[in-house]
Amino acid sequence: MTDDLPFWRTKALTEMTREEWESLCDGCGQCCLHKLQDEDTDEIALTDVACRLLDLETCQCGDYPNRSIHVPDCVQLTPDNAGALNWMPTTCGYRRLANGQSLEWWHPLVSGDPETVHAAGFSIRGQAVSEDDIEDIQEHVVDWLNERLKQGLAPLGRGRKRKRSQK
Repeated sequence: MTDDLPFWRTKALTEMTREEWESLCDGCGQCCLHKLQDEDTDEIALTDVACRLLDLETCQCGDYPNRSIHVPDCVQLTPDNAGALNWMPTTCGYRRLANGQSLEWWHPLVSGDPETVHAAGFSIRGQAVSEDDIEDIQEHVVDWLNERLKQGLAPLGRGRKRKRSQK
């Protein structure tokens, strides 16, 4: 009967082929947003600023095979770190499977449609700006996204961006 189950329900992350592993990405683009970490408290603040390589319409990396060359601090997800990166969205397929949860209904592997993540409101499409188009990243900390990180599965809010005030 396990032959009828999809691979992500029968294999451990470490047992997946490269193709299977890569297909766990839901295409939301949230992991490609810049994060700011407070040096004193280690608190992470999310921004609406995306890596210059991220295509803001498709939410896909524009040079995925060579991303580490262009962005040396790009974090590579592995079966060992997928569940431990606290800045990863709680909706991330890698994080969910690493933590023993199932994929969400809107995940392309479940829905069969890569547009479902966008239609369901879980992607950054229409929510982010490229790092090439900003001057001060501190002006792009977004409270709605930071609250989402703390609370979990609420879809991304449209038009609720609030910049943190300067002190």
